Amino acid sequence: MLVQLSLGLCILQTLSVSQAQITTADKTTKQEWQLVGLQQPAQILVDRWGVPHIYASNESDLFFAQGFNAARDRLFQLDLWRRRGLGQLAEVFGPSFLEQDRAARLFLYRGDMNKEWAAYGTQAKQLSTNFVAGINAYIDYLSKNPSALPTEFKVLKYSPAKWVAEDVVRIRSHGLTRNLTSEVARAKLACIGKLELDDVRQRLSPDWKTKIPTGLDPCLPEGVLRQFTLATQNVEFNGNSMRVSQDLGSKLNDTAKLVQQDPMETIESERMEGSNNWVIAPSKTTTGRAIMANDPHRAYSAPSLRYITHLSAPGLNVIGAGEPALPGISIGHNGTIAFGLTIMSIDQEDLYVYETNPANPMQYKYRGQWINFSKIPEQFKVKDADQQASELLFTRHGPVIFQEPEKNRAYAVRTGWLQAGMAPYFGSIDYMRAKNFTQFKKAMLHWGAPTENQVYADVKGNIGWVPGGLTPIRPNWDGLLPVPGDGRYEWAGFLPGDKLPSSYNPKSAWFASANELNLPKDYPYQQRKIGFEWPHPARYQRIADVLSQNKKFSIEDAMQLQNDVLSLPAKRLVGLLKTLKTNEETALKAQQLLSNWDYVESADSAAAALFQVWFTQTLAPAYKDLMLGQQSSIVATMPDITRMLDNLDSFNHFPIQFGSNPQQGRTTRDSLLLSSLANAYRKLERLQGTDSKNWRWGNIQKTLFTHPFSKILDAASRTQFDIGPLPRGGSANTVNQSTYRLNDFIQLNGPSFRVVVDVGNWDNSRAINAPGQSGDPTSPHYRDLAEKWAKGDYFPLLYSKQAVEANTLQRFNLLPSTAK
Repeated sequence: MLVQLSLGLCILQTLSVSQAQITTADKTTKQEWQLVGLQQPAQILVDRWGVPHIYASNESDLFFAQGFNAARDRLFQLDLWRRRGLGQLAEVFGPSFLEQDRAARLFLYRGDMNKEWAAYGTQAKQLSTNFVAGINAYIDYLSKNPSALPTEFKVLKYSPAKWVAEDVVRIRSHGLTRNLTSEVARAKLACIGKLELDDVRQRLSPDWKTKIPTGLDPCLPEGVLRQFTLATQNVEFNGNSMRVSQDLGSKLNDTAKLVQQDPMETIESERMEGSNNWVIAPSKTTTGRAIMANDPHRAYSAPSLRYITHLSAPGLNVIGAGEPALPGISIGHNGTIAFGLTIMSIDQEDLYVYETNPANPMQYKYRGQWINFSKIPEQFKVKDADQQASELLFTRHGPVIFQEPEKNRAYAVRTGWLQAGMAPYFGSIDYMRAKNFTQFKKAMLHWGAPTENQVYADVKGNIGWVPGGLTPIRPNWDGLLPVPGDGRYEWAGFLPGDKLPSSYNPKSAWFASANELNLPKDYPYQQRKIGFEWPHPARYQRIADVLSQNKKFSIEDAMQLQNDVLSLPAKRLVGLLKTLKTNEETALKAQQLLSNWDYVESADSAAAALFQVWFTQTLAPAYKDLMLGQQSSIVATMPDITRMLDNLDSFNHFPIQFGSNPQQGRTTRDSLLLSSLANAYRKLERLQGTDSKNWRWGNIQKTLFTHPFSKILDAASRTQFDIGPLPRGGSANTVNQSTYRLNDFIQLNGPSFRVVVDVGNWDNSRAINAPGQSGDPTSPHYRDLAEKWAKGDYFPLLYSKQAVEANTLQRFNLLPSTAK
């Protein structure tokens, strides 16, 4: 049974500082560490916002110090990331994590490590070795100073594990995934002969019509993606995951049985992640220098999924955000160029369906012959239980994630992740060194994952865009549905990086991306088929509307735009409402509330609350029911927003579901809009009372930064680990993006990290990283940035040594140890 863990302040206060720490006259703290593996003295200066500025005499020591500092500030997060990725959760958390461990090991990189390291450049292996040596040095320190062990390890009663360099790159399952879940969702409609209706769920663009691949039975089993979901999801501790199940280990190889007993549905809308970025040329800025802005959208969590770090050694001086468990940074600047990323919808995944041998289920048919599944035995250590053995199965395409013996079928995933050079974000250790656009573009030619739009700006005033990502060549299909694994559907290599579009010093003097379809109109997408599923372009369009104005932009303008919550879908839909007349009392009140709205979804807006409840809670479901009829339940997500807006705003070209003629179409459309609006108004009355003057969008939509194990804590202890809830404005289609959970309006992901770089005047750059820089709940930097972030505020991202010294609050001196 679940045991509620009560921490109380007494446990948190056991995290005492080292005996070597002293407080100096200027009230900064100073601490010295003697570390085996460090060649020369290094220094970490932590500024008042929790940003570590790391200085070393050489790069080996620099990355050693980066690893040491990451462990000092984020060790539980790092250890959980590693255990999840390597499939070692059950070793410390018990048998209920065995299935997730097995799933994770299916997606480990198992190829040639020499080829893997070479894919990232000549220094990749050495820098990773230095980085993990730094992590291990901090773990060694904790073994000698157990009072300093982070609270999570004490509560969960286990110790952090040592790393090896290969851990950094072999783990692939934390990268942002592409369209595998969409393939399965599309197949559900194809199964009932209604493939054309999938346009309601996900429109295809550029203009494209898919078809069922020859030989495919699209009727897939329920839970076919369970193992894929387990492999890619975060670790969650709750009543189920912490319950010890003595018989789960024996079921490791019985995937189908597990699915029947415990089905798991993947809701695509809850996994979507995006980003915004833009660069502005000096001719269009008030500073006369280029500006780079980036706010990647990731899942909200405590601690943040990004970590800001400054790395300085002879030949390298970079600052910005990266993944805490990886060396280097991926977003920021190096004193010459600035760079920032968003997701680009390149399709890197395919689900393969195989016929298995009725006489031998360990064989699948390929090119007319029965081929044995490849088998890899794995051993799983289990807390308080015997070690468990399992056998992983693979086809020539990838890991087997489901077997369907009653139909003699098996399913495997082919994904670009499992190619050499595809460790997510790790390729940044190459491009962060670039000094000009040519070097930057060359580094991006080999970028693997996630698939990105990289923007560029330099001190000479140049700006540019370079997308990157391993792009499979599918000569005879489009990647939108599963395909038979019998040899008819094979990748024909990968598209060379220079076949993706790019831009350098555009005439507009700016470039932006926000995950929208941004292929040039003359791009040969029919032949290259890089992807056909792109998010609604509202965020990009709003950015473009602002940056296209005949004015010059300041750093402050860029920050304001990152926090912009004007909703273009709201402007469009409310515009339709203004043309409609009704005598129904509730609908009329709702119309009146929206009639004078400026479409700004601020947290204190009553109209924004009504619009969002209407848009996602009543209008979208009613529209989906109208379009899909009895098939509506098959689509578990929001309908495609672009297609919905087009259909509602199509004048005399309404879809056939609206009616057989334009007049019927308008009548149906008008009734749909008004009835769903009235339902939304009544829903808000139940949520916030009958007086609409008291309604606030921020009273409904909130951000909650949750710690992975807070669900197993009692209420009092949980408040020491979770931050929030914080009232928030915006929505999924505003520049200040917020995708919320449909059942309770808790925000799922958004721009927890933002940066605006003043290219050349580096100390004038700004950043924010919510809820804070530290992963230690006792640190003042664990939650100190949350309120600032929620208000749209920033802190200076300091770069010069003088500015850093003036704002240093903690000083860590790292010294080589003479011990052997």
